[in-house]
Amino acid sequence: MSGAVQAGYAPPTRPDQPAPGRRRLRWLVAAAVAWAVLLAGLTWWSVRHDPPTVKEQRSLGQAIPVVAGAVGRLVAAVDGEAWELTPAQVRRGCRVTPLADGTALTQGLDVLVAAGGEQALLERVAQRLPADWRAGVHVESGRPRLRADAGEFVAVDGRVVADGRVRLSAGTGCRPADTEYAELLPGQAVGPELAAALRALGRAEPPVPEVVVVPCPAGKAAQTISVVAGATPASLAPLRPLGAAVVDRPDGYAYRTGRVVVLADTTGDQLRLAASTGCAG
Repeated sequence: MSGAVQAGYAPPTRPDQPAPGRRRLRWLVAAAVAWAVLLAGLTWWSVRHDPPTVKEQRSLGQAIPVVAGAVGRLVAAVDGEAWELTPAQVRRGCRVTPLADGTALTQGLDVLVAAGGEQALLERVAQRLPADWRAGVHVESGRPRLRADAGEFVAVDGRVVADGRVRLSAGTGCRPADTEYAELLPGQAVGPELAAALRALGRAEPPVPEVVVVPCPAGKAAQTISVVAGATPASLAPLRPLGAAVVDRPDGYAYRTGRVVVLADTTGDQLRLAASTGCAG
């Protein structure tokens, strides 16, 4: 039989030789399998070795200690000021992804200064924060604003909430909720500093004070014990003999006795008293 190939016809394929289309299909299947195995291996390695690249990868439970530590840093940065820790704010139902709900937590402290001293306070705080937080103060909408990055996708914020009142906070942003947050410590006494302030103002000692605690950078703890002590008094003058004045304003008075700062707040229709122990000393 002649080996010549008739024009217009493909040469026949031997039985032991796969067709060209089959060879290409086998290569495509093999390449797809190899690529899938490679991706699976990289994913396995990344999950076990790489840090998260977006906050949605780190849960609320993992972020809470970072927030608490950041607030402790803020407390250390306001040493010598009139301040009090505020209870954490928990916002549930935020959107982690279009299909998943999450929880956001913000914790911080309020600082009372003389009216007009807000920007100077924020600048002092920014200078005292860790360098790798890249803290800075800028004017936004006519008011000074502090922003910093505490790491692990925890944002630090400082803003003026009223004349002479600055709020410093650290927040998680929206995270997958893997834990319930509990902060208040029941059963603690008001302490001698608050008891003395209550007696000076002729107020009874409330049965259950509110207590907020955060860790200090050096390992100790900072805390605020606060109470609501009835209607706003006509004057806070009876508090003046109890310690060295830190802030004296019509709507608030703060003094220091030892390591404790006692703050009397009359901005609402109820008197609030807070005794705070910081990280210094």
